[in-house]
Amino acid sequence: MSVLGRLNDEAFAALGQHVIWSDMVGNTIGLIALALGWRRSIWTWPAQFLSGLVLVSAYAYAHLSGGVGKQLLVIGVALWGWRLWQRGRRDAQDGSIAVRFATWRERALLAGGTALGTLAVGGLFTAVPELSWNPWPDAYIFVGTLTAMVAQARGLVEFWFAWLLVDLVGVPLAFTSGLAFAGLVYVVYLGLVLWGLRDWGLRSRTTTQQPIPEGAAA
Repeated sequence: MSVLGRLNDEAFAALGQHVIWSDMVGNTIGLIALALGWRRSIWTWPAQFLSGLVLVSAYAYAHLSGGVGKQLLVIGVALWGWRLWQRGRRDAQDGSIAVRFATWRERALLAGGTALGTLAVGGLFTAVPELSWNPWPDAYIFVGTLTAMVAQARGLVEFWFAWLLVDLVGVPLAFTSGLAFAGLVYVVYLGLVLWGLRDWGLRSRTTTQQPIPEGAAA
């Protein structure tokens, strides 16, 4: 049996839910990535990249095209965020990552981009049913994940709010789609998100570093 096939084998069953290896391994790595993000460790990005690779298989197994697209997006943005944080760390005097609250203009761009992106992707999923059996939640998670990761790459405290909003839809969708471990991990995410929000918020008020530079660190 191929490695891909083994990843989609059942790992165990609990409370009537069947947990597959790819769901368990990918989301465990994703949980570690979120914890590393809270600590402002640059290794959050390789962890997110690896989590995305594994979860592509899990979402494909569950026939969630939106989830597959989301993980492919995670893989691409993780590479961009890694490079951006490397540049930000080089520019900082103490080699750490500066964090800050977004300006009102940045918040408007993030919110507007998320709304328009969700409408566009949801419309695509609705027009092409083969892409998603649950188009609007899939579209919301797809675009919301991009918003959260872009905000994280820029060192914006609002990235925690974005993850919180994604999880509010991601938890019930994961359970109803047979990805029980993902649903349980999302519940743990909630605790980390609230803790990370507090920590980054406090750091944003004490840091004197320059913000992470604009652009993809070309």
